[in-house]
Amino acid sequence: MPYEAILERTQRGVRRLMLNRGAYRNAQNRQLLAELDDAMISAERDPDIRVVILGAEGDHFSAGHDLKEAQRDRRDLTVEQRWDWEEEFYLGHCLRIWDLKKPTIAEVQGACISAGFMVANMCDLIVASDDAYFADPVTHSLGAAAVELLVHPWALGVRKAKEMLYTGGRISADDALAAGMVNRVVPRCDLTATTDALAAQIAAAPPFGIRLLKRSINRTLDIQGFRSSIQSHFDTHELSHESVEFKDNARRGLSSAIAAGRAASEVGS
Repeated sequence: MPYEAILERTQRGVRRLMLNRGAYRNAQNRQLLAELDDAMISAERDPDIRVVILGAEGDHFSAGHDLKEAQRDRRDLTVEQRWDWEEEFYLGHCLRIWDLKKPTIAEVQGACISAGFMVANMCDLIVASDDAYFADPVTHSLGAAAVELLVHPWALGVRKAKEMLYTGGRISADDALAAGMVNRVVPRCDLTATTDALAAQIAAAPPFGIRLLKRSINRTLDIQGFRSSIQSHFDTHELSHESVEFKDNARRGLSSAIAAGRAASEVGS
């Protein structure tokens, strides 16, 4: 399928997928999510592709879900409709990236917020620019129990994840590196070259061996409870939509929610 919200480039066995809504800080609308899911599956099925890079055009990796689209198109969803939508487009799409048979690298610059945090952390490796930051202010802004996919404790460790989520504050690229969430931090001008070099090094390895190795590592996390905890939190997240706090925030409107999230992020940074 032809893409508009995603750009594709392929070179020497590496498929580069770029979020292409830079004017909207790469907020994830339905079109972007559908195209990204399709592009990931296409890369997985292509026998010539050995590594997938997930990056973004513009100043920021992703500001999260497109809340304006959600307010316009999904404001009055029933519990059942919201559950089905978020299970497919948020939880399901993320887990398909996690389970992709080929190694993936997230290339992150600028803001990586909420749903952006989810998507980046579904990749096997993360290379970040030195101006990148990570945040999930959803509890402060909307009253929901974080985002749909609670990868934070697995990516950052329990205490750092609690600090991030409880305060809504930012984590710098350097702090993410120290926590083990990010593999490399480089100047913005070196971000693409560093990610490309890392991908090329991985692409030089035998692809089936890499595939089995990734499978074993992911299974190690599953044995520790990764998938069960992710699925469990999704149910909790959906329940939080029915709370008085969430409904009060929804009544106050989108601009109020965005302002609350921004304030929490800036104070906690």
